[in-house]
Amino acid sequence: MNRFMSLELFITLLLLIFTTAISAQDTSYEDGKRYILGGLEVTGLQSYNEQTVKTYTGLRIGQPITVPGDEISAVINKLWGLELFTDISFYITNIEGENVFLELNIIERPTLSNVTVYGVKKRKVDEILKDTDLKKGKKITESLIANSKNYIQNKYKKKGYLNAKVTIATTKDTTDANTQAMVINVKQGDKVKINDIVFEGNEQLSDKQLSKALKKTKQRKFYRFWKKSKYIQEDYKNDLVSLVDKYAEKGFRDARIISDTFVKVSDDLIDLKIKVEEGNKYYFGDIDFVGNTVYSDRQLAQMLGIKKGDTYNGVLLRKRIADDTKPDAEDLTNMYQNFGYLFSSINPVEISAENDTINFEIRIIEGKETFLDHVTVIGNDKTNDHVIFRELRTRPGQRYNKSDIIRSIRELGQLGFFDAEQIKPDIQNPDPNAGTVDIAYNLVEAGSSQIELQGGYGGGGFIGTLGLSFSNFSMKNLFKGEAYKPVPMGDGQTFALRLQASRTYRVYSLNFSEPWLGGKKPVRFNMSLSRTQQFYYNPYVSSKPDKSKQFSITGITAGLAKRVQWPDDYFTISHSLGYQLYNFQDYNLGLFNFGNGKSNSIAYTLGISRDATGGGRIYPRSGSNFAITAKFTPPFSLFNNIDYKQLNEDQEVAIEELDSDEIERIDQERFRWLEFYKVNFKGDWYTTLVDKLVLRTNAEFGFLGSYNEDVGKVPFERFYVGGDGMGSYTLDGRDVISLRGYENQSLTPYSTDPLSGGQVQDGGVVYNKYSLELRYPLTLKPSASIYGQVFLEAGNAFNNFQDFNPFELKRSAGVGLRIFMPAFGLLGIDFGYGFDQDYNPNSSGPSGWQTHFIIGQQF
Repeated sequence: MNRFMSLELFITLLLLIFTTAISAQDTSYEDGKRYILGGLEVTGLQSYNEQTVKTYTGLRIGQPITVPGDEISAVINKLWGLELFTDISFYITNIEGENVFLELNIIERPTLSNVTVYGVKKRKVDEILKDTDLKKGKKITESLIANSKNYIQNKYKKKGYLNAKVTIATTKDTTDANTQAMVINVKQGDKVKINDIVFEGNEQLSDKQLSKALKKTKQRKFYRFWKKSKYIQEDYKNDLVSLVDKYAEKGFRDARIISDTFVKVSDDLIDLKIKVEEGNKYYFGDIDFVGNTVYSDRQLAQMLGIKKGDTYNGVLLRKRIADDTKPDAEDLTNMYQNFGYLFSSINPVEISAENDTINFEIRIIEGKETFLDHVTVIGNDKTNDHVIFRELRTRPGQRYNKSDIIRSIRELGQLGFFDAEQIKPDIQNPDPNAGTVDIAYNLVEAGSSQIELQGGYGGGGFIGTLGLSFSNFSMKNLFKGEAYKPVPMGDGQTFALRLQASRTYRVYSLNFSEPWLGGKKPVRFNMSLSRTQQFYYNPYVSSKPDKSKQFSITGITAGLAKRVQWPDDYFTISHSLGYQLYNFQDYNLGLFNFGNGKSNSIAYTLGISRDATGGGRIYPRSGSNFAITAKFTPPFSLFNNIDYKQLNEDQEVAIEELDSDEIERIDQERFRWLEFYKVNFKGDWYTTLVDKLVLRTNAEFGFLGSYNEDVGKVPFERFYVGGDGMGSYTLDGRDVISLRGYENQSLTPYSTDPLSGGQVQDGGVVYNKYSLELRYPLTLKPSASIYGQVFLEAGNAFNNFQDFNPFELKRSAGVGLRIFMPAFGLLGIDFGYGFDQDYNPNSSGPSGWQTHFIIGQQF
């Protein structure tokens, strides 16, 4: 009986549920009842304010509302859109007549408290968290977890880790309400490399040709260093496009890839199979120009450089129309844009294909001639506007010229005041109807002042150096206190002060340069003062130098340099006039054959240089620069009535008799006024090979000559080759030439002292040098530019021109690193191996490994 009653009750409940379900299915929003909202209560909140949620729903007490109805549905959808809650429900809590009271129950999503990442190096964790935006307080959603997982996996797959696996788990954090901690576990696995690349269907092009077309997708080879064999899907897709382009270059316009698959060989090896359909080979037919009025068909055809009958080359055709890889390319688009037609468009169209010949129309819409309306600069916080505008080749009202913009970028980069990598011209407000456009140059200031503070041991003791160089100085604000930040800056002038001292010598130098003398033309004015004192020091006699015995050089130089327009406006002609006074006070160390007296030098220097490098002053990537300088003194021997031939005969007698006083008198008379001429050449060429890999080629030559053989060569202005190339403390006009892999100045030949018969090193009168450098930047940021280099060098110095042999060279090779920081200038280290023996009498065999430290050296 009890069992029967239980069964009856169960059937009754089923019928009740079934009837309720049918009733619910028949109910629609049209069946909802109209009420007045009497009250709204929000429950389930943990971190949000109840009033804030009520306000966001838009529901107001006293408003008419249909339950169920559109208002309730809209509120639910609106709250779901926030992605802040996991459940949203409305309940009727009470009905009083026409008033309805509702409860909005919300379950909040948990908040992220912290993230722990396993399987990743510590320095990479912050990068992952930043890219995925996984930060404390973030609401945890399914999409957040899925997107983070996909991003991390794809990040590693792009680097060649195709088997990378990422798992993300969350767990309740009891330290705070409704928070969860996240754990990310990364298993990157091994890099997947390409074991073999198999081509199918290729008959016209060999496997080797197609393999070369895949620039970044290479199969594994034991000798491959520069291009790795890892498989990266994005690079592979781009290489497939390059492969089709390779066919297009050879005339196979219809070539296509039918299929590409990869076969798993092992967990870290795959094979790629690429099947191609080559199609027929085509040739160019007639090429007609349509719509051109500015240039004739002949001019355009000459620039296009494609003739009827040439093998069809779709890649070449695109580049001759518009080469996107080079901003200054010689193509039809730049041809128009360099003549003011910014809004021109050029499109090649195939009009017919007859057998294997394709006829083209080059359809040109020239547009309206364009002029510059406004030219502005942005980002120059320190440098005054006029310093920038005088370097720009673009002026308001001028015809638009793309090559002028490119040249302006180069000139701004050469100033050294801005980060050359971030100089970006922004074309603004183009108006095809009016034919006007604005240009804004976006600049990022780079440090333009340097401080040199260093100490070391050499020259008989401790050497201290203090150098200050301000390359964006402002002389006119020198007496304005508010301009010192920390020094007056902004006018592009150079002011440098350098002090160097040890117990055996003192060096003082001051230099000022104004690049635009008068402010209207690029005429550089330069003025320099220098003073050096060297004291006699014999460590075997005394621990202190004898300052009563000294040798000093006092000099002043003034010069002008002007940028000229012929042969082109990369050329500069410079003139300078300098005077030096050499003063000896009981100082006998072999510089001259006299220890007391004075010698004078007045020299005029003519320089011709051409600087057409591109890519910035610190890391040039293209172009070249060379400089030829010729330094002359007056030929005093022509008019001073001194019989130098007789002096030589008298000196030979004095040497035989070992009469040092007579030898000193003769040399003092011979070199009272120095006479010589000196010629230097230096050239650098920069070529970008791949990406940012740059080849620098260098050649140098120098020669010191005399007008009168009886006077002989002066003991100053000589060439000293070998080592790091940093000038020593002896300011005697010498040129110190670097040749890494050898000790400093060790490639300068020795000569015989006529008095003592010993070997002395008094400098060469002719030298030559050649260099090859491969450079690659690690970073080119304004705060620090760093690049590595591999070099080959060869050079030599000779005591006279008769012995000069440009192929008799001392060779070296090595590696180095350069770091340029605006505040300290250039720092570097080189490890060079000298393959030949130097001129040191005590050396034997190759020079071997040498380490060189570079401070403030040229780039």
